[in-house]
Amino acid sequence: MFKTILVPTDASESAQRAFVIAIELAKEFSSRIVLLHVVFTPEALGYTLSNGITVPQEEISIYGREALAAALDGIDTGNVLIEKKQIPGHPAVAILEEIKNGHVDLVVMGNRGYGPITGSLLGSISQRVLSKAECAVMIVK
Repeated sequence: MFKTILVPTDASESAQRAFVIAIELAKEFSSRIVLLHVVFTPEALGYTLSNGITVPQEEISIYGREALAAALDGIDTGNVLIEKKQIPGHPAVAILEEIKNGHVDLVVMGNRGYGPITGSLLGSISQRVLSKAECAVMIVK
């Protein structure tokens, strides 16, 4: 039923709860999980850095690896195949692209995370994914 389950994560409590549920579903349906972390970049928000200021790709990669490691920390994944993936960009856009390109059958994600502007964007990523995804989406409180 669900061959590929996408779990977007920022290692927040809500994302961790979603990951645990996704693991249980993956065990039940013999699914693989794509654990995805999207690193916000200034360009993703429509800003460009000026005066020669850049964010080195290595810093983005380090942050992404740390977020994925934190998401996996203390979680019993059993025999579930987990592919870790990190990409720069805007989370909702990147998640929707991954759904299209990754043959995703189900997205399991938290309802609130650590967004860059937490107060005004709280929950907006999950709402956008829920409304635009071309597959089943489970939002975990």
